[in-house]
Amino acid sequence: MVFVAQSYSHLLGGQAADWSGWLAAVAENRPESETDLIRRACEFAQSCYEGKTVLDGESLFQYALSAAGIVASLRLDAGAIAAAVLHAVPDCLEGGTEKIAGSLGPDVARLVDGVARMGQIREFSHAGGGKEAEAHIESLRKMLLAMVEDIRVVLVKLAERTEALRRAAKADEEVRRRVAREIQDIFAPLANRLGVWQIKWEMEDLSFRYLEPELYKKIAKLLDERRVDREGYIEAVREQLKTELEKAGIKADVSGRPKHIYSIYKKMKRKGIDFTELYDVRAVRILVDSVADCYTALGIVHNLWQPIPKEFDDYISRPKGNAYQSLHTAVVGPEGKALEVQIRTQDMHRHAELGVAAHWRYKEGGRQDPRFEEKIAWLRQILEWKDDVQDAGEIMEQFKTGLFQDTIYTLTPQGKVVALPKGSTPLDFAYLLHTDLGHRCRGAKVDGAIVPLTTPLQTGQRVEILTAKQGAPSRDWLSPALGYVHTSRARTKIRHWFKYQHYEENVAQGRDAMEKEAHRLGVPLPNLEKFAHKLGFDKTDDFLAAVGRGDVSPRQALGAVQEEAPKAEEEWQPTLSKVAVPSSAGGILVEDMGNLLTVMAKCCKPVPPDPIVGFVTRGRGVAIHRSDCPNVRRLDEDGQARLLSAQWGRKTGLFEVDLEVEANDRQGLLRDITEALTREKVNVTATNTLSRGLQAAMRFTVQVLGADQLERLLTAVRDIPGVTRARRR
Repeated sequence: MVFVAQSYSHLLGGQAADWSGWLAAVAENRPESETDLIRRACEFAQSCYEGKTVLDGESLFQYALSAAGIVASLRLDAGAIAAAVLHAVPDCLEGGTEKIAGSLGPDVARLVDGVARMGQIREFSHAGGGKEAEAHIESLRKMLLAMVEDIRVVLVKLAERTEALRRAAKADEEVRRRVAREIQDIFAPLANRLGVWQIKWEMEDLSFRYLEPELYKKIAKLLDERRVDREGYIEAVREQLKTELEKAGIKADVSGRPKHIYSIYKKMKRKGIDFTELYDVRAVRILVDSVADCYTALGIVHNLWQPIPKEFDDYISRPKGNAYQSLHTAVVGPEGKALEVQIRTQDMHRHAELGVAAHWRYKEGGRQDPRFEEKIAWLRQILEWKDDVQDAGEIMEQFKTGLFQDTIYTLTPQGKVVALPKGSTPLDFAYLLHTDLGHRCRGAKVDGAIVPLTTPLQTGQRVEILTAKQGAPSRDWLSPALGYVHTSRARTKIRHWFKYQHYEENVAQGRDAMEKEAHRLGVPLPNLEKFAHKLGFDKTDDFLAAVGRGDVSPRQALGAVQEEAPKAEEEWQPTLSKVAVPSSAGGILVEDMGNLLTVMAKCCKPVPPDPIVGFVTRGRGVAIHRSDCPNVRRLDEDGQARLLSAQWGRKTGLFEVDLEVEANDRQGLLRDITEALTREKVNVTATNTLSRGLQAAMRFTVQVLGADQLERLLTAVRDIPGVTRARRR
């Protein structure tokens, strides 16, 4: 039941020419047509590889046959086996792919070409360390799957890399470490994701052995020291379990579960525990026919031995999100030793071994792309289906990985992976890397050849952007009919560049607008240089140009100026000497006035617990202002005499407040802000919005219970994507 990654290399004769035994084993139970295809592939490769060796000094032909043997043990079709035999032909023979197509057919040629293209990725697999390197490696893995149209290509490449890793033991240390690092970073995770478990385990263990030899030896020694005892112990447990299961009338296969050194190392590292604290060094697996038998077997195990607390997981009634199903438990077994037991049905085990159960999601950790996960799950299903189909030719179309073609993965000259939507051009590539690179782009090379800027890029291509020292985009680039750009990012950057033309004219218009607004409000024009820096502009002219273009309104700017007033003004307080007493209106305490009419000032709209003052109006009672209201600050001596002390009383009610919101304009922005206001259960009494270019300025008048609700409301609005500023006016 357990798949074993064989290479059949032991069936090769002492001479490379003697491969009859290998062919007989690989072609066993295959129709004559498939056997003939494999034979012809071997003959083609033998003449092509003559005199060529691999990193351990052995014949390239023997190396290719061993890799093809691993492909055969995956139970793939003859075309995949032939491609593995011929995988190095493109490197050894000019026009090799075309010659393979003429001799062995286009299907084998396409597979060989795909394997060769995957091999090109190896030079880009070294990315240093850190999160950026992890992201780069993950992009490479996706790229490998996206750059082929047939999943058999990936499986052939995995087999070839497994054989390379086996032979690296005889190579010098530098080569050995390079091969191990590449496989640990790129190919072992791919084997993991596709469910080729035995290849995965072998890749991980051998890579770990080459990269961390001392640590590998230490763990191996700990395992070896107890191997005889452990095997005897497991055998005794097996016999005891089989006897008890037979008594219960349950047909079961009971076996020791193989342990892999790298998995032991990862578990020790992840849990921060010592080797002696691992529960699953001694482990058995019980395979039964039905789900009911699983739970019956679990009861027998727990009846025989005491369960270890918090070490039981029921992945049958609550499967993993990746469909993995099994019962896991750990018990105090015979002689008081910890023992792990896995219980699953034969079908569950078959799914797990072939990868339909996506072990990788919870082993590798981290957030994943859901759409990418769906595609991986589809590929794992294909691996399962092939065992149910008699004729491998029936499912070749199912092996097509067209699902991966919605995104392309290209490379910079330095080997960085750049993901783009399908249909992207060199200009899209340039603008994704840097805006200035896009502006100055004048041409592009793809895989070393100059191409038009309208050329759609393909996965795996290396793109080099040709630039001018100074340059600007062309308006033709924005024409959909001409096809220069495909992505919205590139179009936005180009439009933004044209928007920022006529800079000097915009500066003059902005200065004029600021002066007119200051005159209208009756306030002095502020120090524009100082103020521009506070608003995040490097230069005063950049700020004025933004005002002139309409990106920033003069009224908003001067409102912000008043908020940024000097501390001496902020600390100003009106001179009030009388004692406050309650007023019957509005829940406000106003100084020794009786039943007094009070109204909220519309200029500053105070809300509890804002510090407030009263101002005696002519015919409208007392207007309640915030103490720091600009209108109160500008009162002359006569006006100061009409100020009254006031404070909030115990009565509650709704208070109107003006909110100002600035944001990057986008579709659905107003809807999102309105939904945030609705969630806070506030009533909106007025709305005013203005969009200019890429910026949106909005004002809302809302009714709130007090400052606490107001702060919650502002926080909710600030959290909306695109909102750059939200404040009380």
